[in-house]
Amino acid sequence: MSNLVSALTLGHYLALSAVLLCISVTGIFLNRKNVIMLLISLELLLLAVNINFVAFSRSMGDAAGQVFVFFILTVAAAEAAIGLAILVTLFRNRRSIDVADIDTLKG
Repeated sequence: MSNLVSALTLGHYLALSAVLLCISVTGIFLNRKNVIMLLISLELLLLAVNINFVAFSRSMGDAAGQVFVFFILTVAAAEAAIGLAILVTLFRNRRSIDVADIDTLKG
């Protein structure tokens, strides 16, 4: 296992991050109806950023990037919890989770 980890270079991590970023941006632009897919795409975007932080932190030998990852994971968990709570409330009120129904809310 240690041979595999040493064989992975910074370029491999950046390529994985770029693939996740492309999937995330594609999911955001192609799927504008389903709120759950938008939240999943946003989580993939944050995962791509986290991989970049960890990869550069590892290559530079500094732990600061890994500390930032903990803060980003905390924000991502809070965003997911609040987003799902909003979705549950929206579904209870409108019986739909379409993005088009969100801008008709008044109150």
